[in-house]
Amino acid sequence: MHYFIFLILAIIMLAGLFFIAIHLGFRAPRNKETSNPKDLLGIDYLQLHIPINGDKKLFGWLLPVSGSTETLIILHGWGGNAEVMLPLATPFYKAGMNVLLFDTRSHGSSDSDTFSSLPRFAEDLGNVIDWLKQHHPEKSKRIALLGHSVGAGAVLFEASKRKDIAAVISISAFAHPEWMMQRFLKSFYLPAVIRKLVMRYVEWVIGHRFASFAPLATVCKINCPILIVHGKEDTTIPVEDARAIIENCPEPHLSLLEIEDAKHDSVEKIELHSEKLIAFLRASGFQF
Repeated sequence: MHYFIFLILAIIMLAGLFFIAIHLGFRAPRNKETSNPKDLLGIDYLQLHIPINGDKKLFGWLLPVSGSTETLIILHGWGGNAEVMLPLATPFYKAGMNVLLFDTRSHGSSDSDTFSSLPRFAEDLGNVIDWLKQHHPEKSKRIALLGHSVGAGAVLFEASKRKDIAAVISISAFAHPEWMMQRFLKSFYLPAVIRKLVMRYVEWVIGHRFASFAPLATVCKINCPILIVHGKEDTTIPVEDARAIIENCPEPHLSLLEIEDAKHDSVEKIELHSEKLIAFLRASGFQF
């Protein structure tokens, strides 16, 4: 009997350690901003602390352009922040468009929460859109979204649920979260049964099935123009994911831009093609 009790306790302890390891392994790193748009780029800005549910606040910057009624909202990726995305914001600002950058919960200088996930990225984005429309209606005639990596999946997910978004730019998005997690977990040589257990547990924790927010599916629910941007040298999320998104939803308002020599975090490479991103927005009805 004692051996049986010991065995049960050992199994419980191992299971506990296993699930703790999952939480630690998928926890987003916190990287706070070290500067601001004025010091880095000479751009005047408004510092934002946007309230959301649970008495929490999201940190952000609004780069206002006098007379502009159109705003681009930019969302960082996993472990990123508003400062990391400033190089992508600058060309749009200089072209005459308001730009709003913000940190999701548990990222940058925003308040913490229990965990991060793509659906929570999207929820935070939705709160920011609603805040902008309420507090700056004069800047909300047209709203475009731009996201990177997990943030790219989040802008697609949020846009699939709204009718007030005029265009979406998705940079380095995965096609399906299960594909991405399979690639990640295989790098640890975990057997298939363990990989499946991990993925089902993560779905349970975040409260969403992966299929419900997979870009492969959400793009098909979006009516506004969408530009999928992906680096050809991306080894984190291969360019084949972007091609799969396009192939799964071959609609005329969905287009693909592949960037030569760009890796997953090659923001500077994407910036070199900013004129194509600006042209996309103007072709989508923006008048900045």
